[in-house]
Amino acid sequence: MVAEKPLDGKVALITGGSKGIGLAIARSLGRLGAKLSLCARHADKLETAAAELQNEGAKVMVTAADVTRASDIGKLVQKTEQSFGAEADWDAVLDTNLKSVFLLSKAVAPGMIERRAGHIINIASLAGKNAFAGGGIYCASKWGLLGLTECMAEDLRQYGIRVSAICPGSVATDFSPHAGKDARKMLQPEDIAHAVEAIVLQAPQSFISEILLRPTQKP
Repeated sequence: MVAEKPLDGKVALITGGSKGIGLAIARSLGRLGAKLSLCARHADKLETAAAELQNEGAKVMVTAADVTRASDIGKLVQKTEQSFGAEADWDAVLDTNLKSVFLLSKAVAPGMIERRAGHIINIASLAGKNAFAGGGIYCASKWGLLGLTECMAEDLRQYGIRVSAICPGSVATDFSPHAGKDARKMLQPEDIAHAVEAIVLQAPQSFISEILLRPTQKP
């Protein structure tokens, strides 16, 4: 008899799932038993990621999509629901604009409200807490994402939906290089995935609204 895993029967829809933080989160949630719906812009990288996850025993489907386009998001959610049934959204958007988070959340929220359950997890940044020279546009988007996350949490908690934000510092990924920093001391994608695990495994009568994540040593 195979032991039941914490996320058996759940579906994780992960944006940016072909590499870096998104792929690490997919790997982590797959180990916990979730069925994985991955999206990214490049189909070839998605297929490579899917093959890797399937070799680890995860159930995976992929969709090439641009999450800044409402039409792509609609197709993504529809394909996920048709393939896996009702989905819980683990929204792991990395370095994308605020509009995409709103569009994707808007697409999945009605199903969650109907089921009165689900998680929405937004990957923000410590740049949503701290300003730095030359970071006006980036910081504004991350501050906006944290504001949207908090408002969504208040709007949706009455339906049993838990909305959270993870705010990492410097992460060693190909997508967000940091010149002059020691990558060995930076946060790794798996550190973000571990924070996602903590959120989704929280007892149902409470939720973690925000996690600030820093490397132990400054890189």
